[in-house]
Amino acid sequence: MARILIIDDDRQVCETLESLVHRLGHECHAAQTLKEGLAQLGSGEFDLVFLDVRLPDGNGLEALGQIRSQAAPPDVIVLTGQGDPEGAELAIQGGVWDYLVKPSPIRQIKETLNRALAQRQDRKDLALDLTDVVGQSNAMRQCYERLAQASGSDSTVLVTGETGTGKELLARTIHRNSGRADRAFVVVDCAALTESLLESILFGHTKGAFTGAARDRVGLVKLADGGTLFLDEIGELPLSAQKTFLRVLQERRFRPVGGNQELQSDFRLISATNRDLSAMVAAGEFRQDLFYRINTIHLTLPPLREREEDILILARHHIDKLCRQRNIPVKEMDPEFMAMLRLYDWPGNVRELFNTIEQAFVLSGAEKTVYVQHLPQAVRIRVAKSMLERSREDAVEEAGDGGDEENLPSLKDFKTAMEREYLQRLLRAHGRDIPKMLGVSGLSRSHLYAMLKKHGLEA
Repeated sequence: MARILIIDDDRQVCETLESLVHRLGHECHAAQTLKEGLAQLGSGEFDLVFLDVRLPDGNGLEALGQIRSQAAPPDVIVLTGQGDPEGAELAIQGGVWDYLVKPSPIRQIKETLNRALAQRQDRKDLALDLTDVVGQSNAMRQCYERLAQASGSDSTVLVTGETGTGKELLARTIHRNSGRADRAFVVVDCAALTESLLESILFGHTKGAFTGAARDRVGLVKLADGGTLFLDEIGELPLSAQKTFLRVLQERRFRPVGGNQELQSDFRLISATNRDLSAMVAAGEFRQDLFYRINTIHLTLPPLREREEDILILARHHIDKLCRQRNIPVKEMDPEFMAMLRLYDWPGNVRELFNTIEQAFVLSGAEKTVYVQHLPQAVRIRVAKSMLERSREDAVEEAGDGGDEENLPSLKDFKTAMEREYLQRLLRAHGRDIPKMLGVSGLSRSHLYAMLKKHGLEA
């Protein structure tokens, strides 16, 4: 029996849905306002929520983030009015399970409800092994749902995301949780393939097929027989190779270079890219038919700047891992160290974070705590510059609000004032602790002393 919540201010809609839910043998609750519905969600777990878009006290779509941030978030079916295409689009972008246009036939509502609950049960039955996949943010929870769907299927998967977000790790996780887990996971780095050797590497070759082919070689496609073939950076695959690979993907048959007979390979394809394949298709740089073939299930890994709540969780995970590898007691993270991690924007994503953590870990040596001074200078400098830039923007905004544009100082005077303000803040926070001031500001000792002397300040 599932627990279902209806959030809709139309009593007739609520009564109709409640009657259907009870007939199907499920527990049903109803709320006529967004506030009341969110309160009920906070007081207990629900499997499914029917959510109206237009409610007396707000837009239902704006509450999707709060609904999905629950410890065990329910699936959401959005109820939209006719002539509201924007509502349907926003609902899908928000990660809802489905949307229904009011009024919808009872049969359609019943089918949608049953499918949602059946798929939810399938996800519960599939106990995912998420080794090294870390994150509790709303963005990652949505990713886990898609990961569960991909793991329970044998369809092709396309993983997209910026460099360093962990696309290969996600692909390996899908393979590890799939029915092919006991067979090979074969990685093909498309960016490293030269066009002249591509077919030989993918499909293999026979002895004497070309100069240097001293013996038969099995290609990567054949090595993936029964398992998973992972094409990393598939956007780098040359157009000529895309046509060849499309046939292999359709037929699961190929001919080694120099061979007379076709071979078969039953592989599951997972592809990954940091490029916009849709734009490449429009520009004629990627085959549309191949794009459709590889894009059956699409997972997008969010950049680290969009999952800030995961930064410290990831840092803690990696420090613990490094301590286990070196068989030493777990190191703690100093509060200022953690604050610096959260202030940095991580353009290199999780890969950069892990590399930074490892550098700090090594520099911390035998110390039991990792401090901000152990972070690379580049990170500390970037954060310091960002804080200064923010202070300048705030000052400009305050000046603009005052409507006193004629009294604006020169740019040189403004920079000097902001520099002095930063140093004063630094002194208030860490006065007399020179190592901490150097660590936070990213300045050298001589440069810091020179700036303090310039502004008549003392540490």
